[in-house]
Amino acid sequence: MRRAVCPGSFDPVTNGHLDIIRRAAGLFDEVVVATGVNVSKSRLFGPQERLEMLAAATAGLDNVRVEGFSGLIVDFCREIGAVAIVKGLRGATDYEYELPMAQMNSHLTGIETVFLPGAVHNAFVSSSLIREVAAFGGDISGLVPEFVRERLLARLAEKSG
Repeated sequence: MRRAVCPGSFDPVTNGHLDIIRRAAGLFDEVVVATGVNVSKSRLFGPQERLEMLAAATAGLDNVRVEGFSGLIVDFCREIGAVAIVKGLRGATDYEYELPMAQMNSHLTGIETVFLPGAVHNAFVSSSLIREVAAFGGDISGLVPEFVRERLLARLAEKSG
């Protein structure tokens, strides 16, 4: 079985993330969507909330499962027997950020990173931009699953009120 890991913070999961996950599911026997703790990023949703949203968003994909992890992604990959890490790239900036990590991961464990170009209609979509637009009342419909939009708006209302 060829298993891959799609790691990310998914705060929240976007349609761009889901596009990459769906496409990875077509390339590998199993895809594990993994969300971890990254102390350099502040989160709007806690780890369990992000796992719940990911599980709901990927429920229709039979060869996709969701798991949390801590520590290095390559250690998690080794633990579950993954042969690759799949990352989506929106443009050159993503590539410049992701390439050194891919090279380090390969150096540490030999695990390969597969880069998938993001779909053109998702090229501008990021979780941080989604949060910012939603916080200022912008319409994020079509950029995240509807249930994620509702949870995000409710969380932002809690924080502001």
